[in-house]
Amino acid sequence: MTKIRKIFTFLLRLLALAATLSATIVMVTSHDSANVLNLTFKAKYSNSPAFMYFVIVEAIVSGYNLMILFLASKGSLWRMVIILDVVVALLLTSSMSAALAIAQVGKKGNTHAGWLPICGQVHKFCNHVTGALVAGIIAATLYFLLILYTLYTVLNPLFVVKP
Repeated sequence: MTKIRKIFTFLLRLLALAATLSATIVMVTSHDSANVLNLTFKAKYSNSPAFMYFVIVEAIVSGYNLMILFLASKGSLWRMVIILDVVVALLLTSSMSAALAIAQVGKKGNTHAGWLPICGQVHKFCNHVTGALVAGIIAATLYFLLILYTLYTVLNPLFVVKP
């Protein structure tokens, strides 16, 4: 039974690594330009601090997840991994919410602040950002599943009723 648990956890971590790595790569490669009134407007992820925060968190989580994949599961550090997984999930959630807020403004604009939507002019950039955000949501979901599964396996012996 423990072998199945290890394989399932390894697969969840591997999928989360793939999602965070793809979100990082897609967001970093997102750039486009448009001409508006003879002015060239360049859109790239580094123009927004929220998108930069998203990329930094996704890259950190990718590195963390890669290190954890090679960590022995019987070491004394494994209990610390559970706590770090919760921290990582919170970081993923905060970066996702910041990036989604900026993406919403880019797509719809904000009439109260006088901000116009930009996705009509820079389609390629908006499509890349959308793809990166979808990959980020998948990564955050996988991390929450990983946390729930880990908590279930750690706490399961506590809930077993012995006759």
